[in-house]
Amino acid sequence: MGSLKGKRYWLVGASEGLGRALAHEMSAAGVEVVVSARNQERLDELVRELPNPAQAVAVDVSDREAVEAAADAIGPVDGVVYLAGVYWPMKAQEWDNAQAEQMAEINYLGASRVVGAVLPKMIERGAGHVVLTGSLSGFRGLPGAIGYGASKAAVMYLAESMRADLGRGPIKVQVVNPGFIKTRLTDKNDFKMPFIMEPEEAARLMFEHMQSNRFKTSFPRVFSWFFRGSQFLPDWLYYRLF
Repeated sequence: MGSLKGKRYWLVGASEGLGRALAHEMSAAGVEVVVSARNQERLDELVRELPNPAQAVAVDVSDREAVEAAADAIGPVDGVVYLAGVYWPMKAQEWDNAQAEQMAEINYLGASRVVGAVLPKMIERGAGHVVLTGSLSGFRGLPGAIGYGASKAAVMYLAESMRADLGRGPIKVQVVNPGFIKTRLTDKNDFKMPFIMEPEEAARLMFEHMQSNRFKTSFPRVFSWFFRGSQFLPDWLYYRLF
């Protein structure tokens, strides 16, 4: 795909963490970014930080009408990147319906709403780029990941299904599956997180992938081999290991 310089991208979930770092990475490369999240003040701060022209549009991804209105207000974009997410560590023995529902609402349904708001227009124009953010936790069920892992698995399936439908056409679909990234979300964990990355490092890898022709990337690379390889383990061995 090559350089994205001069293109216009909508980054949803850009006020903090990986999304904020990616906005900086893309803007520095000459991409015009439209940044969205719920907090208008944080978005305005971000726009002032960016080296190239940018726009801030607050949106609540749990509200379909608000998402569609934001997409209409923003107008045509060359691509959309969905990074919005919420997380609480949760075991089945400590189920919290409200938190589990929020993770599904924001992480998966939010992605579906945003894609649904922009994809028809991309298809109509015959050009576009959709980038979704999965997770290494989405490859197979993990302990203490009720809600979050399931929502990310759904995002990954969404990307794969879109790829199956659109793979031979002009709309490019990609998915990025990061491991642990040091953010306010992972600050909730009380366990050691192997290979934890800074947001800036993860953003650099994500942007490199966006400029490639590959459908999927998972990182950190060595850590990702464990999760991807686990899909081939028989159930009795996988669950014994965990």
